Amino acid sequence: MFKVDRRSFLQYTAASGLASTCSWFPSFADDLAVQPNRKRQCILLWMSGGASQLDTFDMKPDHANGGEFKEIDTNVEGVRMSEHLPELAKMADQLAIVRGMSTKEGDHGRGTYLMRTGQRPGGLVAFPTIGSSLSKELGAGGSDLPNFVSIAPYQQFNPGAFSPGFLGPKYAAATVGALNDYRPMPEDAEQPEGFAELGLDNLQPPTPISDVREQRRLRTWRSLQKNFLRGRESGATLAHDTVYQRAIRMLDSTAISAFDLTQESESVREAYGRGRFGQGCLMARRLIERDVPFVEVKLGFDAGGAGWDTHQNNFPAVQNLSQRLDRGWAMLMKELKDRGRLETTTILWMSEFGRTPTINGNAGRDHFPAAWTCVFAGGGIAGGQAYGKTSDDGMSVEDGKTDVGDVLATLAAAVGIDPDHENISPIGRPFKIAEGSPIQSILRS
Repeated sequence: MFKVDRRSFLQYTAASGLASTCSWFPSFADDLAVQPNRKRQCILLWMSGGASQLDTFDMKPDHANGGEFKEIDTNVEGVRMSEHLPELAKMADQLAIVRGMSTKEGDHGRGTYLMRTGQRPGGLVAFPTIGSSLSKELGAGGSDLPNFVSIAPYQQFNPGAFSPGFLGPKYAAATVGALNDYRPMPEDAEQPEGFAELGLDNLQPPTPISDVREQRRLRTWRSLQKNFLRGRESGATLAHDTVYQRAIRMLDSTAISAFDLTQESESVREAYGRGRFGQGCLMARRLIERDVPFVEVKLGFDAGGAGWDTHQNNFPAVQNLSQRLDRGWAMLMKELKDRGRLETTTILWMSEFGRTPTINGNAGRDHFPAAWTCVFAGGGIAGGQAYGKTSDDGMSVEDGKTDVGDVLATLAAAVGIDPDHENISPIGRPFKIAEGSPIQSILRS
C-alpha cells in the first residue's frame, strides 16, 4: 500500500508530478477521424543519444558516407529507408520524414534542452518541456490518470529538459521506469527471457502498511493539509495540494490498471518486443486508449551500452536499435489504427541531434546538429512524403531547412494547439509554446 504521510507525498510528487490530469473524452466512434475540432493526443518517441539519420531515414547509399546498410523501398514511391526498418517501410504512407533539420547545439545536455523545450539553455527562465506545454492545453480535470506520462526517460543529460519549468509541478510528467544515471547494459539487455518490467514510479512504499494504518495516515494528512491551506490559497500552495489530492485519487482508482501490462495477452506483448521500448510502446497505446493527452517513450542508453550515441561501432549498435524501434513503433501504429486512434494521435520521432556523415576511425559517427532528421506520423499529418533534402554527402541542408521551433510548432498545430499561445513566466514575460512556424506541407488540411 501507499504511505500518505507528508514526507512520502513530497518525495512521490516531486519525482513524478502525479497531479497532471487528462481530459475524459467520449468514446471514439468509427467516424472520429472526420471530427476536426476534437482535441488530439500525442506520442513522442525520444531517441536519447542522437540517432543516425544516415542509417535510418536519410541514407546515402551512393556515397562513401553511406556506410554499411542497404536502402529499401517503402509503400510510397520514391521514399526509401534503412533495410533494418522493414515494418515502418510498409507504413511510409503514414510518415512525414523531415530531412532538413538544422540546429546549433551539438552537446548532449544542451541539445536535449533545445529540442525538448524549443529554447537554448542558459538564462534565468526555466522553460517547460514540450510534453508539459502541450498536455497543459490538451488536458482537463476529472481524470484519475496523469496528463503527461514519460516512459523510461533518461534524464541525466539535462534534468531541466524534462521538467515542467515555470509551469510548475502540476504539469510535470508522471514517470515510468525512469533511468536517471548512466548504466551501461549488455547488448542483449532488451531481450530478457521474460518481458521488461515497467511500472509507475514512486508508488511503492519501503515497507507495506495495513489498510487501517493507511486510512488513519490519510485522515491525519487531510486534517493537517486543511489547516495549512487556510490563508495560503496562493498558486504554488494550491498547485502542490492538487498534486497530493490527485495522487490519492489515482491510487484509489481502477484507472491505475492502465499501467499493468500483464492484462495484455502474451502474443500482443511479444509483438511489441520484450524490451523496455517495445513494452513502453504497448503501455503508450494503453494510455492513449484511456485518453491521456501526452505520452513519451524513450529508446537509448538502456539498450546496449551508449544507445544512439554511437561514437564507436555505429553499425551493429544502430542495427540493434533500429530493429527494436521498427518492431515497437510499427506495432504501436498498427494497433492505434485498428482501434480508431491513429487519426487523432500525432507521433513525433526525434533526438537531440543527428550523427556525422563521415565515419570516424572507430567505425562510429559523432555528434552532428547541422543536417539531420525527425519524423512525424499519424493524426494531423500528411504522410507519404519526405520534406527537405540534404546534400549528396549528407553534410548540409539543400532544401527545406527546419529549426527546432518549426518542429515543435508543427507538433502543436497537428494536435490542434496554436503554437503562438503564450504562457506567462514568473517574471511576467510571455513565451509562446513554440517559437517557429508550422511546416504547412506536412500538415493535413
